[in-house]
Amino acid sequence: MIRLSIILLSIFLMGGCSTSSKNSAVDQTLSKENSALFKNSTVQQSLNKEQSTLFLAQLHKEFHYWQGTPYRFGGNSKKGIDCSALVQHIYLKSFNVKLPRTTEKQVQEGFLVHKSQLQVADLVFFKTGWNIRHVGVYIGNNKFIHASYSKGVITSSLDNVYWKSKYWQAKRILD
Repeated sequence: MIRLSIILLSIFLMGGCSTSSKNSAVDQTLSKENSALFKNSTVQQSLNKEQSTLFLAQLHKEFHYWQGTPYRFGGNSKKGIDCSALVQHIYLKSFNVKLPRTTEKQVQEGFLVHKSQLQVADLVFFKTGWNIRHVGVYIGNNKFIHASYSKGVITSSLDNVYWKSKYWQAKRILD
């Protein structure tokens, strides 16, 4: 029984969102790169320029508030947060939209969007393990905000080999 629990815990930890090593030089470099992403993001064609710029500004503000917060399964604060709670907080503070607490429920919201049609503020979902899901908020230029298991709240690229292989679907919540 203990062996099974250890195996299941190992599988979960390999596939989900994660904690941060906040003081490393790598993380400081990543933070500078993440900040630059918002400045370099292109405005999506489907949203009007003003709306997209507003969405991106709101997401930028929330990202800077949460940036580096460590991952904690079930966490819901600056002491530790998981991916679905982060998305829930971002949507409530940025857009005054209440989303469900879990990734399982969040994926049932909005409408399906093809990966090639992603817009700023769309939710991106990943299958990171057997029955394990991950969610983030798209910010343009194939980048998304999420709570990483190893680095805390960061931005990552959909083109990253890991995320590219785990990509599942996207949902549009905002019209």
